[in-house]
Amino acid sequence: VGYTPLRGPELAPDGERPERGSYQQVLLVERLPAAIARLNPQLTTAAREDALQQVRDLGIPALLSANRRLHQLLVTGVPVEVQRGGETLGDFARLIDWAEPSNNEWLAINQFTVKGPHHTRRPDIVLFVNGLPLVVIELKNVANEVVDVTDAYNQLQTYKDEIPSLFTYNAIMVAS
Repeated sequence: VGYTPLRGPELAPDGERPERGSYQQVLLVERLPAAIARLNPQLTTAAREDALQQVRDLGIPALLSANRRLHQLLVTGVPVEVQRGGETLGDFARLIDWAEPSNNEWLAINQFTVKGPHHTRRPDIVLFVNGLPLVVIELKNVANEVVDVTDAYNQLQTYKDEIPSLFTYNAIMVAS
């Protein structure tokens, strides 16, 4: 469906092609700034860096509130200031190109390991758009008669408790 499949262990901090500095980091640190630059060529470098910093640090400790803030930034854009003609003006940095989806980068990463405050977990699949982990998918084997979709749902709830940083950026959870 347009996602590029990648293996989480390869992209891990100690993997063959690391894409994040630590297992605590859930954003793909090179893909997100590249997407901000690609989608917002009209903004100055300083404005794009400000947008990136606002996404990296939402400044809200409560998971649900931080998630709502990210949703707002995804829908409306990240508010930034730019200098034009000697004036300071407000603008917005887009994180996703809603009008032309092919301008976005779509990744499906399996076994994406995340280290939380006390636990390390590895969701089955995390879908990224422009370096943002927006969808977490937990799969269970239906051939196993003692496991059903409720177990996948419960596993997602455990992930929310044990690796909350992933769910700051999460928009959708899928249990199957």
